[in-house]
Amino acid sequence: MRYVFLILLLVSGRAIAHEFTPTYPVLEPSYVSGVVKASMRLFNKRSEISYYEVEVFDSEWKNQKFAMLGSRIIPIAYLETKEFDVFFPEKNNVTYICTRSRLLTEGKTQTRLSSRICSKVK
Repeated sequence: MRYVFLILLLVSGRAIAHEFTPTYPVLEPSYVSGVVKASMRLFNKRSEISYYEVEVFDSEWKNQKFAMLGSRIIPIAYLETKEFDVFFPEKNNVTYICTRSRLLTEGKTQTRLSSRICSKVK
């Protein structure tokens, strides 16, 4: 019985990808006229992942234009938290803001097990 519990603990521990909050971000005015922003927080729970890519979609899962300060691929260490803002035109079709895990291997971007977590814009 003890071994079954240990195996379940190991399997379930690997399934935990990352945290992306808030779940329902509220768009607020930015410092640029006609542009709104969502303030987001990312927490990396995967020791083998060091990068996450930010993606933005409409209600039909079509890519939407957005901007960030810096790159859309965020370097983040294991058990580290990063906060960032995502900017959109005031009149936008944004429904989901997502992060997807990325893995760099031998100088090439190669995804072994990619996880995506999305927040739905209010």
